[in-house]
Amino acid sequence: MAGASVSAGAGERLLEALVRTAQQASPAELPTVLERYAEAMGMGRAIVYLADLQQRVLLPLVEGEPDLEVDASLAGWAYRTNSLRVEEDTSGGLTLWLPLVDGAERLGVLELRMETLDGVKLWRCRTIASLLALIITSKRTYSDTFAQRMRTRPMQLPTEMLRAFLPPRSIGTGRVVSTAVLEPAYELGGDAFDHSFTEDFLHATILDAMGHDLASGLATSVAMAGCRNARRTGADLAKLVATVDQALAKWLPDQFCTGIFAQLHMPTGVLQWSNCGHPAPLLIRGQRLLDKALERASEPPLGLPASLAGGPRQVHETSLEPGDRILLYTDGVVESRDEGGEQFGLERFTDYIIRSTAAGQNAPEVLRLLIHAILGHRHNELSDDATILMIEWRPPGQ
Repeated sequence: MAGASVSAGAGERLLEALVRTAQQASPAELPTVLERYAEAMGMGRAIVYLADLQQRVLLPLVEGEPDLEVDASLAGWAYRTNSLRVEEDTSGGLTLWLPLVDGAERLGVLELRMETLDGVKLWRCRTIASLLALIITSKRTYSDTFAQRMRTRPMQLPTEMLRAFLPPRSIGTGRVVSTAVLEPAYELGGDAFDHSFTEDFLHATILDAMGHDLASGLATSVAMAGCRNARRTGADLAKLVATVDQALAKWLPDQFCTGIFAQLHMPTGVLQWSNCGHPAPLLIRGQRLLDKALERASEPPLGLPASLAGGPRQVHETSLEPGDRILLYTDGVVESRDEGGEQFGLERFTDYIIRSTAAGQNAPEVLRLLIHAILGHRHNELSDDATILMIEWRPPGQ
């Protein structure tokens, strides 16, 4: 059956049946539904692999299949590069590895095995992968099955609470990509990021709460909720920051956090931001860091009473050029020290991004490699949370 051809009409009907059945299936039933469709289409085995939280291994949804290393497998190559990989197996058949991507968010890969491959079958394979990415994204919002499969060890309670508020790692349109990473993945304390779209704007936030416990995670969660509440009522940036300030001062008067709130007008590249006691954003243009380009007068952290805040928050503005990258980060990134006491440092941080981008890595892959380098600097034992969010503005035609 694996080598049999399927007519165009029959293929379309089977594709429709896959979508309808997969939408109704539970996450546990999804592999069986996919297997049934692949067999009917004249393909062999079909297996979904999801990337773990740290993007080191690809974990199969079905039992009995091996985990695959992201950095040492063809499946990992497909994941890292968002591209198709094909290999010939020992029996003379073909194995296809297709990335599972929803917008800019990399979910994992799809493995398909078959005896032959032509243009029509390849189109169907790509279509299956695209549909599966959408289906998995929709189902993981209300199912713990995917969350369980993407973890390689137990998660601490404060981290569980904080991660419940986090958006996807990466979001994007044809004009902009925003992507983030944060560690330690299972013991996160008070760091967090947020990004979303409204109309023609990308909204991005990074937060770092005082402490490294449940209270710090709660402060970050309140700050994110305040940010989203203001954003969804149409508040401008100054009002948004004031809302977060008031929420923290009212509900958690003994807690405070630093943060940056940014808005990028995607058609024009106009960036506005407000910095509340946080390390200044960085601007990389071309292959170099523009030193202190976005550094402004320091302001106090979020959550201080109005009498201590020193007046309204300042909103700054600049115009980006096509290809510019904006970096928001927490101090745990550059202050991470090795056993000799040497910091990872700002220069190494930005140089790594510049070199990875010059090597052709996509934005999510650049940050994946960078956070692993930071972890390696500390032998996978960070003394503080490390969070990075990168915005890349690439308007059409540029």
